[in-house]
Amino acid sequence: MKHEWTDADFDQMSWHDNAVHGISIVEGIHGAGEFILDIDYILEWLKSASGKVQFRVAPAILNFHEVTNLKIDIDYSAATAALTPFTIQQIHVAPLVYEKGYVSKRWTIEVNWPKGEISFESSGFSQKLVRSSLLSENQSLTTEQRAVLNA
Repeated sequence: MKHEWTDADFDQMSWHDNAVHGISIVEGIHGAGEFILDIDYILEWLKSASGKVQFRVAPAILNFHEVTNLKIDIDYSAATAALTPFTIQQIHVAPLVYEKGYVSKRWTIEVNWPKGEISFESSGFSQKLVRSSLLSENQSLTTEQRAVLNA
């Protein structure tokens, strides 16, 4: 099973219902930086013969490189619910070519709960599992499960 990916793998990946536990922004050079998401990556959606669904989930770091023009719009107040990790609906990418020939990509992360969106420009991403996966009846890991996997 694969443990590392890059934007070359984008078309084979899905982040649907992946929980985001943390966001980091690391300053880079020339005004760009790294935009890092600590996620529970769903490796597999497994359906048994009885119709019960389980998920193979692992903590992962999703790192977007050379990020500029970051905009985060997530509204927890509209959901009127507890503050919990938000979940991704889908990630979109579109090529950008500037007048002087500079090439980049426009990324949009649709947030399905609570409703929202994160958008930015980035040269690409890398993603790496940081711990073993766990078979779970839930699409995300609890704090306790993440702690056990950290040990």
